[in-house]
Amino acid sequence: MVDVPTEVIAPLPSVLRSRNPLSWMAVFGPGAIIASLTIGTGELIFSTRGGALFGYSILFLFVTISVLKWALVFSSARHIVLTGVHPFERMMEIPGPRGWFPIMLLFMLVVTAPVWTCFMSGVTGNLCAWVTGTSEVFGGAIDYIWGAAVLTLCLVLSATCGYTVFERIQLFIVAAMMICAAVTLILYGPDWWALIKGAFIPEAYEYPQWLLNSTRPEHVEIAEQPVWVETTRYVGVIGGAGFDYMAYTTWLREKSWGRSAVGPPTTEQLEAIARDTKHPVRQWVRAPLADCTVSFVVIIAFSAVFIASGVLVLGPEEELPTEKNLLNLQAKLVTAIHPWLLPIYIVGAILTMLGSLYGVIEIACAVGGELLKSLIPSFAERHQQSIRRSIIMWCVVVAYAMFVWLFWYTLQGGTDKPRILLAILTPVNLFTGVLVCGLFCLLLSWMDSKFLPKALRMSPWLWYLNLVAAAIFLALGIMGYWTNHDAEGSWLATRWFSIGTIVGLAVVSVVLARILPYFSRPSDS
Repeated sequence: MVDVPTEVIAPLPSVLRSRNPLSWMAVFGPGAIIASLTIGTGELIFSTRGGALFGYSILFLFVTISVLKWALVFSSARHIVLTGVHPFERMMEIPGPRGWFPIMLLFMLVVTAPVWTCFMSGVTGNLCAWVTGTSEVFGGAIDYIWGAAVLTLCLVLSATCGYTVFERIQLFIVAAMMICAAVTLILYGPDWWALIKGAFIPEAYEYPQWLLNSTRPEHVEIAEQPVWVETTRYVGVIGGAGFDYMAYTTWLREKSWGRSAVGPPTTEQLEAIARDTKHPVRQWVRAPLADCTVSFVVIIAFSAVFIASGVLVLGPEEELPTEKNLLNLQAKLVTAIHPWLLPIYIVGAILTMLGSLYGVIEIACAVGGELLKSLIPSFAERHQQSIRRSIIMWCVVVAYAMFVWLFWYTLQGGTDKPRILLAILTPVNLFTGVLVCGLFCLLLSWMDSKFLPKALRMSPWLWYLNLVAAAIFLALGIMGYWTNHDAEGSWLATRWFSIGTIVGLAVVSVVLARILPYFSRPSDS
C-alpha cells in the first residue's frame, strides 16, 4: 500500500494534537466569515424583530436552526479535509444526466446572487439615509441611491482585497461586536430564566395582539403574512445560507487544512487514511470542527443578545424593524443606555453591513468558480480571474438595475406605498437559506456513504442529524413557498412563480446536461 505523501500535506499545528478541544480554537478563522455574514441581517434585523414579535421563545428556533446548519457546514468541511474533493464535484454524480444538479445550482446562483447584493446594499443605504436625515427625499426612494453608492464602495474593496484581508476584516468585526453585545446584555439585565427557557423549551408562535390591532401599514403587512412565512424568513438568514457553506468549504483550500488544497487521494492513499486513526489528515478534521463550532456559538450568543434587546426595548414600544427602518430602530438598543453611544452604533452597523455585503460578493465568486470547476475543470482553471470579474460585474450590474427599478417604483408610490425589497428577497431567501440547505444535508449523507470507506464516514449521530436537518429544511422551504404572498397580497402569483422558476430551471438543467456531451464524461480534474 502507498501511504499519503506527507510532504504535500500542511503540517498539523501542535494545538490540534492536543486532547483539549478548547486549544483547537486557535485555528478559528474562516468561521468568523460565516458568523459575521449573519450578524448584518440575522442579528441586527431579524433577531431583534423576532424578539419584539415573539419574545424570548423565538430563541429556541434560532438555537435549533444553528445546530442543524452547523451539521451541514461541518459535514461539508470534513469531506474536503479528508478527501480534497469539494461537494460540488461529488454532486456531478447524482443520478440522472451527469452534472444536471450543479448546472441548476449555477442557474440559481445567477438569479439569487444579485438579489442578495441588492438587498444588503439597500439595507445599508436605508441606514445612510437615516443618518444623513434624507429618508423622506424622493418619497423614500433615496435609500436606493445611497444603496448604489454603498455598492460602488464595496466593488472597490472587492477588487483590491483578497481572502486573507477578508478574513481579518471579519475577525475584527466579530470580536468587536461580541464585546459590545456582551456588555449590552449585562447592562440590560434581561429575565435570565426566561432567556434560558426560551433557548431550550419550544412554544407555539403567535403574533402579539398589538401587531394584530395596529393600523400602521408596515405592521398590517406583517400581520397579513402567515407566521410560517415570518419565522421561515428567520430560518433562512440565521447562521447563513447553503451557498455560504459551500463557499466556506472552498475557502478551506486557502487554509490548506488536510487534503483541502492537495486534491483527491488515490484509492491506496484513502485506504491508508482510513486504516490509521491517528493519521494527520484525520486529525486535521479537528480544525473545521473547532472553527464551525465557535462560529455557531457566536451566532447563538448574538441571537440571544438581540432577541433580548427586542423584547426589552422595541416590544414595549410596539416598534419593529421593517423595510422603512431596517437598522434605524436598533439604535434605541444603545441610546437607552446612553445617548452618546449612538455614533458607536452607527459606525458598527455600517461596518457590519459592509462586511456582509462584501461577503455576499465573495461568496458568489467562490461558489460560481467552484461550480464551473466541477462542470468544466480545464476552462475554470485557465480563466479563474476572468470568471471572478464576470461574476462580480453580473452581481453589480443587475443590482444597479434593480435599484433603478426600485427607485422608480417607490417614487411613483410615495411614502405610504409598501416597500417591496423584502418581498423580492423572501422567495430567494427560501431557496438559498432553507430549501437548498435541506438538499445539501441530504446529499452530504449520500456522498459520505458513496465515496468514503466506512472508517472515514460520519459518525451515526452526525449522519442522522443531517437527515433530520434535511427533513426540517425541506419541509419549511416547501411550506414557506406554499404560504408565501407578496406585498400586494397576490399570494397565488408568488407561489406559482417561485415554484415554477425552480422546477423550470431543474428541467432546463436536465435537458442541458443530456444534450451537452461534455458533461457526460468524467471530470478531468
